[in-house]
Amino acid sequence: MNKKLNKIYLPIFFAIVLVSGIFLGKALNNNPHTNYAHLYRANNKLGVIIDYIETRYVDTISRSTLEESAIPAILKELDPHSVYIPAEDMKAVDEDMRGNFEGIGVVFNHQTDTAIIISVITGGPSDKVGVLAGDRIIMVNDSLIAGQNMPSDNVVAMLKGEKGTKVKVSLERKNVPNLIDVEIIRDKIPLYSVDVSYMIDDEIGFIKINRFSGTTFKEFIEGVEKLQDQGLKKLILDLRGNTGGYMVAATNIVDQFLEAGKMIVYTQGKSSPKQDIYSTSRGVCKDVELIVLQDEFSASASEILSGAMQDNDRGTIIGRRSFGKGLVQEPYQFSDGSVIRLTIARYYTPTGRSIQKPYSDNKEDYYDDLNERYRHGEFLEADSIHFADSLKYVTPGGNIVYGGGGIMPDIFVPLDTTGYSKYYAETVSKGVLYNFAFKYVDEKRNFFTDYKDAVSINDYLESINIFDQFADFAEQNGVSKTTNGFNHSRHLVNTRLKANIARNIIDNNGFYPIIKDVDATLKIAISYFKEN
Repeated sequence: MNKKLNKIYLPIFFAIVLVSGIFLGKALNNNPHTNYAHLYRANNKLGVIIDYIETRYVDTISRSTLEESAIPAILKELDPHSVYIPAEDMKAVDEDMRGNFEGIGVVFNHQTDTAIIISVITGGPSDKVGVLAGDRIIMVNDSLIAGQNMPSDNVVAMLKGEKGTKVKVSLERKNVPNLIDVEIIRDKIPLYSVDVSYMIDDEIGFIKINRFSGTTFKEFIEGVEKLQDQGLKKLILDLRGNTGGYMVAATNIVDQFLEAGKMIVYTQGKSSPKQDIYSTSRGVCKDVELIVLQDEFSASASEILSGAMQDNDRGTIIGRRSFGKGLVQEPYQFSDGSVIRLTIARYYTPTGRSIQKPYSDNKEDYYDDLNERYRHGEFLEADSIHFADSLKYVTPGGNIVYGGGGIMPDIFVPLDTTGYSKYYAETVSKGVLYNFAFKYVDEKRNFFTDYKDAVSINDYLESINIFDQFADFAEQNGVSKTTNGFNHSRHLVNTRLKANIARNIIDNNGFYPIIKDVDATLKIAISYFKEN
């Protein structure tokens, strides 16, 4: 009997509920004073508010505009590194991390009202059609850009484009009477994350990594192999100013220096189970002695590398305490291409140290941390840095290391202000030093064609006393020889001048071997290797 009644009345009951729902919906839509809020769960206030504004606000307003404003405000309540990246900014971020972009393959200087090509990437699209360093870009796709005071970003936007597309560029070249028109087919252009790899002497090699991107590990291995062919036994790995990037790039590099089975780093969070990363047996640098250089701008993946080396008693860390960014972000991409990078875990070194420095609800204090370190003397005196005993850890080799945020170096090097003066500051801040270096090379580009290494460039510039020519140029451009510190800063300015001239001739292979002469941290690392 009950089964019969169920068969008769249940369909009727569901039909009544369905019809009631339809009428209720119509009634709500037709009533301008309906209170929507009670129909939503209390934990969906944001959706309710946006719906309410969209339907009832006095003026028309875009829902997406409201969402774009609300998302960063919400993330601001979390940690300092959970961020929202709008769709229009993601392309540049992707290019930087991917290690390439699509364009014509030139580097240009735009300090004047004309874009002047400094270098052409070998084998790139521009190189294939004969574009040369020193060429002036006058027109792009028949649009005049020279003399238009056009921002550099606008010129870049005109030259970049999808692989396979064409762009017409009109160039002015010295001693050529007419403009040179070239049609360039855009292609993928590498963005290098390894600035330079060269041998300081017969045994000591130097590699500088500016960030950890998708191509960093490959670039690093290529650099190591080149140096090993030249007798590499000791390596100085420079991570100063490296703010991080892909964790896997850093851990792969660490793996090259460790025996199999050593912990490199582990991550853990409330909803993210502990994940351990260990070294393998494939390391190609196991017999290479190592020094890692770092400073207060070395962060994230850089700190993973430094921490792993320190906690495994593998190599020596030289410099100043690193930034202290040890939070793991997970990307969540929306259909419009925008991305939320949400912190889901923390990085820990092999001994268990959290890399992340403390942060509170007041984010301004967090962002001001480096200034605060400077104010209380941390950049100048190692003794100004104090750690609680509770932050003490011991490595397998018995060395004491400290947690509490960032990686404290084994050998502290204070901020070097040797040679600093008003004269030096003005030559840099007014752009006089860099302008002279560029103009000097631009006027003598044919002369420097046969100069292929930093030593020969440095020797030539010393032989002609380039500093005196620069001092005359600086005086004509507002930096007098009577400015305080002219003689005191002579060596620093002269070295930076020669390094920048060399960079304009042979890029970073010219800059770094010369600038090392005024690089206090690097000089200490070299001395450490030689004395030990």
